[in-house]
Amino acid sequence: MSALFAPANASATPIWLVDSRNWATTRDLLPTEAAAFVAATGFEPKAGRHLVLPGPGGGLAGVLFGQDSGHGADRFAAGRLATLLPKGTYRFEGAPGDEEALEFAALGWALSAYRFTRYKKASGDQPRLALSKGMDRARLERMGQAICMARDLINTPTNDMGPDALEAAALDLAKGHGAKAKVTRGDALLKQNYPLIHAVGRAAAQAPRLVDITWGKPTHPKVTLVGKGVCFDTGGLDIKPSSAMLLMKKDMAGAATAMALAQMIMSAKLPVRLRVLLPMVENAISADAFRPGDVYPSRKGHTVEIGNTDAEGRLILADALALGDEESPELMFVFATLTGAARVALGPDLPPFYTMDDGLAQDIATHGTQAQDPVWRLPLWEAYDRLLDGKISTLCNVSSGPFAGSITAALFLRRFIEKAKAWAHFDIYGWNPSTKPARPEGGDAQTARLLYGLLEARFGKK
Repeated sequence: MSALFAPANASATPIWLVDSRNWATTRDLLPTEAAAFVAATGFEPKAGRHLVLPGPGGGLAGVLFGQDSGHGADRFAAGRLATLLPKGTYRFEGAPGDEEALEFAALGWALSAYRFTRYKKASGDQPRLALSKGMDRARLERMGQAICMARDLINTPTNDMGPDALEAAALDLAKGHGAKAKVTRGDALLKQNYPLIHAVGRAAAQAPRLVDITWGKPTHPKVTLVGKGVCFDTGGLDIKPSSAMLLMKKDMAGAATAMALAQMIMSAKLPVRLRVLLPMVENAISADAFRPGDVYPSRKGHTVEIGNTDAEGRLILADALALGDEESPELMFVFATLTGAARVALGPDLPPFYTMDDGLAQDIATHGTQAQDPVWRLPLWEAYDRLLDGKISTLCNVSSGPFAGSITAALFLRRFIEKAKAWAHFDIYGWNPSTKPARPEGGDAQTARLLYGLLEARFGKK
């Protein structure tokens, strides 16, 4: 993957991040002509404003960007300059103590500059960013490249990103980092005891499968990532309306997010024993489609009645979770575009998460704030668990009522986890409905950066 940032360049055009605290000092450092231009325009360092400063001979002397330093400020805001400035090479400048702000600005630039170009070339040459001295280039590149990889996967329509292509991408990731990979595909899923994955995906032209990737020393703490890989969701026989299918290419965003986090972990060589479990299917309609009212066994031993075929993601995750749980991992994280109820409750920008471990919940919240990768904890409300009890089976894949859909989906997943020392489930949206700094419209790997920071803090950099 190509570098996100330009090589270090002392002649790069400086971008000064300014606010009310440092404005007077920064203004005094400007060249005489630039300072006069600032005075003539009446520029003030208000959040989001920028000013391109003319230099001698028609060049650029620099750029001013108004940085919001208040509570809840968007630390990626300066990243929007990647889409506003003319062609050239730039660098962020700040006073001593501004290193964190500069790194957020740099990562925001890289993520804002992302373009999906598989089918349509980007128009014009984009400006480049050279990193300032002292920035952790390797870490910024690692996170940026992983997020952009996941975005490419999510943005690709299903005719080019079905189970075959998603499997190939996962195997390429494993090969690139020397990881081991095993694929169980088609009817072999029944022989290897993954009946729910098989049931959901058997109607599609491309066979259902489970990709199982392992990396790292067996003696290191076990960290397991499980990602929903529904490459397209028609809703099955409980078919979605056409308007609800328009974005269903993104229903594999859980798998893409797990892959993005795995890439960060392996690139950083964190001292963990990583396992990535990716059930991949298309929820299609044919004579062989699973039906409402069917009852299927699961790897865990529970029998599951199908109350709705559009609640398929939790079914494929159930078998993968049971497999991951069997080796009692230290941590297990689950990523899935699981419920519309999560979007109703918290909107597209704020994924809910669920865990039974209060310490882990606090760490997730802390790192979400630090990384500006926001999440919000919702409860695994015990009283709702009984709503999943089946009448002719152990449980049903949907609750018996219309309420708390995201919570009951999380409670369903919990039924398949027993031995993991700590786990968390993230009900992500995986999509930016509109463009914001660092978040262009389209697919995104929500929660991957925050969990990378958490794992760095828990297990140490190597």
